[in-house]
Amino acid sequence: MGISLSKGGSINLQKADGSALTNVRLGLGWDSVKKGGFFGGGGGEIDLDASAILFDAQGNALDFVWFSQLASKDGSIRHSGDNLTGDGDGDDEQIVVNLSAVNPQVQSIVFVITSYSRQTFDRVANVFARVVDLSAGENEVTRYDLANGGNNTASVIAKLQRSGAGWAFVAVGNPANGRTVKDVLKDAAAVL
Repeated sequence: MGISLSKGGSINLQKADGSALTNVRLGLGWDSVKKGGFFGGGGGEIDLDASAILFDAQGNALDFVWFSQLASKDGSIRHSGDNLTGDGDGDDEQIVVNLSAVNPQVQSIVFVITSYSRQTFDRVANVFARVVDLSAGENEVTRYDLANGGNNTASVIAKLQRSGAGWAFVAVGNPANGRTVKDVLKDAAAVL
């Protein structure tokens, strides 16, 4: 189990020996809110979409990784594909980042979750983002659990930013509104 972060917290992505991590997976997960009543029951399917926006030092968006483009132009970032329900335990969507291969112009990678069907986050529970070191056999480095609720249709979850010779993970958790990654571009740029 990795280090648990709170909103605004950050951690340098490095191995125990101090060397920078080179290959990580950002796992994002969520569940539908359970409905009340005698039988309880689930809250139905929740189709959220995890995406990444690559920014340069001036805050310009250089590239997007999302359900319509599953890999960055330089091939350093790959999306696992769209989960249409949010069912099951663990990561609902995953984005793998080869940190050592990211275009040198990219200074920050901002991760967002959007609701294409406009479902609001008051129908979503247990939203999390976690970083897994893929060079060490699925070792979870850090985890960020977001607060539940809100009538927003998107969230700026976290960001990776260059830090010295490596990268740092920063927990963000800002509400936003939009159906796709391009709808929340301004919200994502605001956390740079």
